[in-house]
Amino acid sequence: MNSSPLDKFYHWETTTPDSPFLMQPIESKWHEYSFANAGKEIRAIAYALRQLNLPEGSTIAILSKNCAHWIMADLAIWMAGYISVPIYPSLSAPAVRYVLEHCDAKVLFIGKLDDYKNQRSGIPEDVKKISFPFYGPGEGLLWEDLIKNSNNQKSIYRKLESMATIIYSSGTTGTPKGVMLTFDALDFFGRSAVVSFGIDKPYNFFSYLPLAHIAERAYIEMVALYSGSCIAFAESLETFAKNLAEVKPVVFGGVPRIYAKFKEGILSKLPQKKLDLLLSIPIIRSVTKKFLQKKLGLSHAKIIACGAAPIPISLLEWYKKLGIKIQELYGMTENCGYSHGDHGQYFRFGTVGRAWKDVECKLSDEGEILLKHPGLSTGYYKDPETTKSTFTSEGFLRTGDKGRIDSEGFLTLTGRLKDQFKTDKGKFIAPAAIEMKLLSNTDIEQVCVVGSGVPQPIVLINLSIVGKAKSASAISQSIAATLAQVNPTLESFERLAKAIIMKRDWTIDNGLITPTLKVKRNEVEKIHLPMYPVWYEQDDFIIWE
Repeated sequence: MNSSPLDKFYHWETTTPDSPFLMQPIESKWHEYSFANAGKEIRAIAYALRQLNLPEGSTIAILSKNCAHWIMADLAIWMAGYISVPIYPSLSAPAVRYVLEHCDAKVLFIGKLDDYKNQRSGIPEDVKKISFPFYGPGEGLLWEDLIKNSNNQKSIYRKLESMATIIYSSGTTGTPKGVMLTFDALDFFGRSAVVSFGIDKPYNFFSYLPLAHIAERAYIEMVALYSGSCIAFAESLETFAKNLAEVKPVVFGGVPRIYAKFKEGILSKLPQKKLDLLLSIPIIRSVTKKFLQKKLGLSHAKIIACGAAPIPISLLEWYKKLGIKIQELYGMTENCGYSHGDHGQYFRFGTVGRAWKDVECKLSDEGEILLKHPGLSTGYYKDPETTKSTFTSEGFLRTGDKGRIDSEGFLTLTGRLKDQFKTDKGKFIAPAAIEMKLLSNTDIEQVCVVGSGVPQPIVLINLSIVGKAKSASAISQSIAATLAQVNPTLESFERLAKAIIMKRDWTIDNGLITPTLKVKRNEVEKIHLPMYPVWYEQDDFIIWE
């Protein structure tokens, strides 16, 4: 029987009112919200929203880092009969303004933010503000005042075909697009994911990746709502490790860089040679694995997932030696984050697994991955032309990703159709697979293989913290060794002619990576494209910008 995430909340609020739903650390002290306590605040906020007399189907945005009130605001928006629009908390003022104006937001919830002073100018004057308690800026209506009202919103049941949320892409290329997801799509994901992941009872979840992204929204918020689980949050970057160890979540997800950072942290205190020695001694091996799993906060994790970008196989194998199996998943906002991840008993490293139940997957003649299931987006907000071109006549989603499927159904991603570029030799290069191989070097934080206008591709490199601690000579040797290892595995026209070590880091703040840590290839190229021929003509193989 179909339901909605809101219906699921009503269910737990009624059947398990005293069970923990949200756990928020504030000044190192955990504040617990049971389903009943959270329900009181959600209903009061929903009632307050209704009193604003907004038009039916109005959009209400949330600008905040992850916290308990983010989830409560989301549910209150739905309970009031409106559409929620999450905004990445790291966006600049112009980007915030673009989203608010494009979606015609009437109200904005404001919460935990690092740079609200500079973001504030991006909020149009006619958008009403509601500030979260504890960490909000204290502007506009105050959450703590609104929940004092004795009137609470009664339960309403949303039509499954109605729009639940508009999620704006983080924008690796061009202007962010608003992906429309219905309650039906979220319901399909929630019901399917708890089965696929084996979440058969309430567990602890840990939320730290942006809730404005489909992965956290789906795999944390939706799965928790569909299993009656508790969501705990990280208080800050400084307390992240401590909070994670305290929560001991059953599901933990991260982007490749998170797992690389974890590895760097372990090796900074336990060098590889010593770790190898400990893992080679049968009596000590098990103790070492359990100690490190506990130290990372992953001792209770049933599912440890990685998505958003390919993760080097060498890193997966390193974690496997610690008894930690990282499961690569594949999905995107347009398919509600639900596509591939079923690896079965034996993980096939280098693949994103097989299609989950009820997912139809095939490849186009160009090798593009085409997907179909009941949880697909209805399209892009205010963009019927792009919507039409994104779906085939049979209703399959054109993912824009290229891949190959083996005889057992395992999918390997081979790059983005739009990321391909042509060298002066007229050869098309798919950079993703090459970049994946280079990222096995821990001295490298980010890479971007480019080559428009030169005969052979070159690679732009951002160093990791580990790399930055080394001398220029050591880094040159490290990068040269990696290229000497990678180039023979490539076709002759793919081989990298130069490696350029970037002087300027690529960050979210300077607009060169997305909030999910993907390199914005177009933005990087805008800056560096004129230099490609200059670098190419230099004698050195490793060039420092």
